[in-house]
Amino acid sequence: MQEFHADVTTPDGVMECFVAHPDGAGPYPAVILYMDVPGIREELRDFSRRIAEQGYFSVLPDLYYRDGKVRFDLSKGESELQKMFAAGSKLTNEMIMRDTQGMLDYLAANPTATEKTGVIGYCMSGQFVVAAAGTFPDRIAAAASLYGVRIVTDQDDSPHKLAGNIKGELYLGFAAHDPYVEDNVIPDLTSALDDAGVTYVIETHPDTEHGFCFPQRPAYSKKAAERVWEIVFDLYARTLAG
Repeated sequence: MQEFHADVTTPDGVMECFVAHPDGAGPYPAVILYMDVPGIREELRDFSRRIAEQGYFSVLPDLYYRDGKVRFDLSKGESELQKMFAAGSKLTNEMIMRDTQGMLDYLAANPTATEKTGVIGYCMSGQFVVAAAGTFPDRIAAAASLYGVRIVTDQDDSPHKLAGNIKGELYLGFAAHDPYVEDNVIPDLTSALDDAGVTYVIETHPDTEHGFCFPQRPAYSKKAAERVWEIVFDLYARTLAG
């Protein structure tokens, strides 16, 4: 496997990305892995490597690049948590779509990657992957969101309002118990996607809590997390291969 860091130019600056892909010239279908609010760490790099092992050109962007190299030591307690949530709250869909355009340009210019792209995001980035599917419908062939937040809001930039633009296939997996996802989200999102004729699956994983995909979280559920990987790789195989 090949892995390296790439500097991707965006309208707001230079964004460092971790890239992993199989050995060889490819080209390989591309997958963008959007970080959750704790930001870049080895756990996410391992996710990127796992995607690459399945035959994909995986890109993991550092979405906090506007503020430098931001890292959090959550062992420090509440003060560090507050810093983390403050950093995450600064990111908007508009900002991340500019970042996504930069990554898509990088992929289009890279002979090792195909232009057909999948995206995946957890928690904070659930909103970003749905927004990307609606903003770049001719490039994003598959989007996966796991216990994504802020997909449905009353704001003008709410990602669910882009449902009519989406051409790719969506998978949206939620936790059974999640205080960060309001009760109206799943029904409102279902209605928007149905009205727009989007191909999608929404499901709630039983006996899970927010964060269940990450092995280093107390909420980790190996059974549910591995099931998610199976679903996501099946989605990518249908939509990105060939």
